[in-house]
Amino acid sequence: MALLAHPAPGPLTLRREPFGPAPDGTPVYRWTFGDPAGVTAAVLTYGAILQSCRVPDRDGVPGDVVLGLPEVADYAADETYLGALVGRYANRIAGARFVLDGTEYRLPANDRGNTLHGGPDGFHRRVWTSAGIVGADRVGVRLRLHSPDGDMGFPGALDIEVAYTVDRSGTLAVDYQARTDRPTVVNPTQHAYWNLSGSGNRSADGGNGDNGDIGAHLLDVAADTYLPVDAHGIPYGPEVPLHGTPLARHGQPLRDVLDPDVRARHPQLAAAGGLDHCFVLRRSGGEEPSAPRLAARLADPRSGRILRVATTEPGLQVYTANGPTPPFGSHSAVCLETQHFPDAPNRPTYPPTVLRPGELHRSTTHYRFTHLPIGSRAYDGSSLGMPPAPD
Repeated sequence: MALLAHPAPGPLTLRREPFGPAPDGTPVYRWTFGDPAGVTAAVLTYGAILQSCRVPDRDGVPGDVVLGLPEVADYAADETYLGALVGRYANRIAGARFVLDGTEYRLPANDRGNTLHGGPDGFHRRVWTSAGIVGADRVGVRLRLHSPDGDMGFPGALDIEVAYTVDRSGTLAVDYQARTDRPTVVNPTQHAYWNLSGSGNRSADGGNGDNGDIGAHLLDVAADTYLPVDAHGIPYGPEVPLHGTPLARHGQPLRDVLDPDVRARHPQLAAAGGLDHCFVLRRSGGEEPSAPRLAARLADPRSGRILRVATTEPGLQVYTANGPTPPFGSHSAVCLETQHFPDAPNRPTYPPTVLRPGELHRSTTHYRFTHLPIGSRAYDGSSLGMPPAPD
């Protein structure tokens, strides 16, 4: 069965437009870029937010596959990190503290006594500087932010740069770089809420946000183990096998972990209200550490859209939007957050997140969009190159 012939790729386009002022009056811009006949993305200078990502379905009809909001004021009021670039440290740091080189650093607590996503005034609340990227085969935007020494309690002045680009293959790439003048910890991530049905954006020129939940979406994660967490979302031990648990994802519908009866029978799902866990990604011995490797595939049988995520990061935090995400409902999307492990600054056995002067933090994540064949309504994760579910 052949794939539908979509319109031929056209010229890549890039434009910048005002998007309204930030709460402090600083001008905010929206950069829109990509192939108008294929994948286009829109990124805000406020929070380096991925505000829109329009992708054709199996019939060539474009739709927005991320949850988005129409105004800066909506994002300033949002408490769920919709589409944001979060940092300095994605995920949680237990007790809002860590020790580095013998010095204890205390951070503002904003999540049950812990620090989540860099604190209440993290990178998602900042206005970044920006410049367009125009290449022969890609377009996008480069955003920069200076985070001073002591920002949200973290040591060291940090200069961070993130580049969002779309190329002719329909891949959205997010590339991170950071430098510091004092030892610090760094762990940024992109916090997009994905719903491949294509109607997830409430922007003024986008969809109506009537996207429903993601129970029918099918998810493969390239992991054999995960980090179990306590009631506050903090890992409490070493990684454990996924085999035999409902958390294992090998192409099953997400409704398997969203069903209240299933959640009630598994303490990890019950505590979080769904998935909110770090999956430890597989890595073969022959891979280059700097080469993005497969992390996950997400598919929507209704629209036929498929998202393939590849990253240089060791972990993937899968979050099924378990609480209200105004104006969207619970379980209206899934976050696939490529990152280092939660609470790594307090866990010497985890991959390190320390950055020192003279070092360069680098990380890359690719989001590649394809679609199912014409007329197909079934999806088998193994048919897309993922290993089948264990017996």
